[in-house]
Amino acid sequence: MNELIISLEPQDNTRLQSLCGAFDEHLALIEKSFNLVIARQGFSFTIQSADENHYSAHLIQNAGKLICQLYNETAPIKGKIKELDLEDIHLAIQESRMLLQSQWQPSGGEIAIKTKRGVIKPRGEHQQRYLRNILSHDISFGIGPAGTGKTFLAVAAAVESLERQEIRRILLTRPAVEAGEKLGFLPGDLGQKIEPYLRPLYDALFEMLGFEKAQKLMERNVIEIAPLAYMRGRTLNDAFIILDESQNTTIEQMKMFLTRIGFNSKAVITGDVTQVDLPRHQKSGLKHAIEVLSEVEELSFNYFDSQDIVRHPVVAKVVQAYDRWEAEDEQRREQRRLEKSLEKIQQKTVEALNLEQTKILEQAENL
Repeated sequence: MNELIISLEPQDNTRLQSLCGAFDEHLALIEKSFNLVIARQGFSFTIQSADENHYSAHLIQNAGKLICQLYNETAPIKGKIKELDLEDIHLAIQESRMLLQSQWQPSGGEIAIKTKRGVIKPRGEHQQRYLRNILSHDISFGIGPAGTGKTFLAVAAAVESLERQEIRRILLTRPAVEAGEKLGFLPGDLGQKIEPYLRPLYDALFEMLGFEKAQKLMERNVIEIAPLAYMRGRTLNDAFIILDESQNTTIEQMKMFLTRIGFNSKAVITGDVTQVDLPRHQKSGLKHAIEVLSEVEELSFNYFDSQDIVRHPVVAKVVQAYDRWEAEDEQRREQRRLEKSLEKIQQKTVEALNLEQTKILEQAENL
């Protein structure tokens, strides 16, 4: 097990009290923020990971530097020792996280995600750009057909952020179009009611974390899975939030989701604008968001096509065939609309000519 032992110098009990806080509450906050166990004996600190993963050693070293930095900040100025409060500790933790993120931030070349279950490498230029944008933007959209890895890569990025302790929880959500707001009428508890709609998200979690680990995290609410309707009124801080199947959100639901995002949070919205299941009179919240938000620089929009599909090769051909049919069908419908318009014009023209002819005949009879 990785561990780090540090000793603080010079030894000063008043400075030590300022560093640790009342009942060691400052140390407890550092422990919780980075998922660590910090044992203190006098001026000696032993730092261990509460849950070993690929990033444990980095987090332990980072926490050691943070403790030393905070102790240095208590150094007396003009004979007066600085009293640290929880706000100082929160700020120092945020700065420490930003430093870690800058060290882990990809810089050109290929990008990969490392989890306990192995290394996940995006395939192709579009997936590479998508993952890079997820890591560098607070809000990212992944738009394209099924099988292009939109949801899988988003979940992988969320799991990596959790293991790095950049965030404290993962929230996965999806609109339950078939049930709408009537989930309460379905049998079972909330999890059983919404499980069929969220199964793809469960599958991705189990693949990356393993069944037992994912279940434990869900029991502790570190990973939360809920229908979109249950997010109203919440503000989500220190979280990685994924909205899947967003083409089935209404405009109001999409706006509600985007305004739930709090401090130190990241959101990924995935969807396929060709697979909208909403009633015909309702516009997709995803389509509307693309129109309204595409010029906002802080957001990233990432588009996939049939060439990016990573399922069975025949799936790409199926999608291409449907795309061609839909394009041709749109042309056929446009042609029918034109023909109907011409028929109406011709009919009105004939009616006008007949009316004019009738008038002429009536005038001739009256002469």
